[in-house]
Amino acid sequence: MADRLGFKCIVAAVVLAFGVSLPVVAQTDRLDQLFAELSQSDEDGSFRIEQQIIAEWGKSGSASIDLLLRRGQDALDDGEPDVALDHFSALVDHAPDFAEGYFLRATSFYLLDEIGPAMADLEEVLTRNPRHFEAMRGLAVMMEETGRPEAALELYDMILQIVPYSMQAREDRARLHQQLDGQAI
Repeated sequence: MADRLGFKCIVAAVVLAFGVSLPVVAQTDRLDQLFAELSQSDEDGSFRIEQQIIAEWGKSGSASIDLLLRRGQDALDDGEPDVALDHFSALVDHAPDFAEGYFLRATSFYLLDEIGPAMADLEEVLTRNPRHFEAMRGLAVMMEETGRPEAALELYDMILQIVPYSMQAREDRARLHQQLDGQAI
């Protein structure tokens, strides 16, 4: 507990030293452009544009927030979701409007088998960024795992409205439809 408190104090000092300023307008314009391209793309271009959108979501516009983001991602890569959770929690504390912080913290919670907090964070992501198809995908997986396949199916449908050529969402939707049809027999 004392370590977490000390960690949060250090993070607060870094944030205050560097400041937090998110270039919301420029990022929104770029994302709008990418989503417009995505809606007009073919199957070959869709994945590339999806990756560009995901990269845009990860841009905070703040050196201190980027540092927390990078450290948290490094901890996830090292198989330390508990350490990542500390970094992403600090990120959310200091940049509560930055949706990607909630998304990555949800990932950490999920890896720690804390489904409730993971789902709550994904809902926060979707409140701040209703087009976050990766958060929808994560929430759909958790809906399936908690016995709510109909809700998961709705989420897969929402993903396909945003990313019509998402192979993963198509496969998940087809699998879930087959599963639900089999239950009805």
